[in-house]
Amino acid sequence: MKYLSSILLTLAATAVLTGCHSNGTEPATHHETASAALVQSREVDAPLLLHATGTLHAHESAQVSPQVPGRLVEVLVHEGDQVRAGQLLARLDDGAQRSAVEQAEAGFKAAEQAQSAAQSDASLATATLDRYKKLQADKSVSPQEMDEVARRAEGANARVESMRQQSEAARAQLSGAKTMLAYTQIRAPFNGVVTTRSADPGTFASPGMPILVVDHAGPLELQSNIDESVTSSLRTGMKIPVAVNGLNLTGTLSEIVPAADPASHTILVKIQIPAEKQLKAGMFGTAQISIGSHKAVFVPMSAVVERGSLPCVYVLDQGSIAQLRYITLGATQDNLVEVLSGLAVGETVVDSPADRDLAGMRIAPTSEVRQ
Repeated sequence: MKYLSSILLTLAATAVLTGCHSNGTEPATHHETASAALVQSREVDAPLLLHATGTLHAHESAQVSPQVPGRLVEVLVHEGDQVRAGQLLARLDDGAQRSAVEQAEAGFKAAEQAQSAAQSDASLATATLDRYKKLQADKSVSPQEMDEVARRAEGANARVESMRQQSEAARAQLSGAKTMLAYTQIRAPFNGVVTTRSADPGTFASPGMPILVVDHAGPLELQSNIDESVTSSLRTGMKIPVAVNGLNLTGTLSEIVPAADPASHTILVKIQIPAEKQLKAGMFGTAQISIGSHKAVFVPMSAVVERGSLPCVYVLDQGSIAQLRYITLGATQDNLVEVLSGLAVGETVVDSPADRDLAGMRIAPTSEVRQ
């Protein structure tokens, strides 16, 4: 019985102590205080951007190939060489063409001599006919003689016309032979730069076989295929930010190809970009094309800090206690940056926290909360 009474007294004392403790208040958590400027996230009309990738191309590009078949005996340029319009780029073996020119020149010379002789004969025959006509008036020649002289004059004049036609044919043949000879010299179509050399001396080249590629000198253009659904937002002449090879440039939409690719349902757009020495055809670039606007959450870029290489902000709760919150960033606009996720409109964040660790600290504003 004494043992049971001792247990009951112990339980009663424990219950009393427990009741006394539960009726009391827990000690308040202590937060250190720090001073900082505060800003509120706000909603801003932001452009809706389409990130379009593409490749730089020259405004004009020509695949240079021979117009006659032949073996290359000389290629005078290499990749990267600047060329002028009409500059000699390569030569084909022209032995056959030179022989053809020499033959054509000989034929033309012979035709001219024959035409000259025929003209002399016609002049003599015409003069004889005129003399016989005078004699006929005096009845000093017979009709038979008169007919014979007239036929000779007529034949001589006919031979002159025939020789003239043969001379013209010989002239055309000579011109054609010279043209074929000129085709053995391959020249630049315009001012530009050689971007590809695909044949060397000794190669047998034929018409349509490219041996060089020449890009037109001047500004390049970024060509990109974009979804056909957004083309209604585009117009030629609009300014478009373009990033190429670490350079941030402002391009101009110069062309919207009117036909869509039926397989990919995309449309080719061409964006002319300013001339820069370090830019070359074939480089990769990205354009930010504005296709409308949308409501977005923005904060000053000065409010964003990195923790572990991730962007974050210090957000104040209802008790002005700072909490570190990781966010996802979007585009920048002036000194603001878009917050894609992690922050709502109207939340209060610490501005310019620098390297201070403010998590869990009570923030005392140094001034009014900036909108």
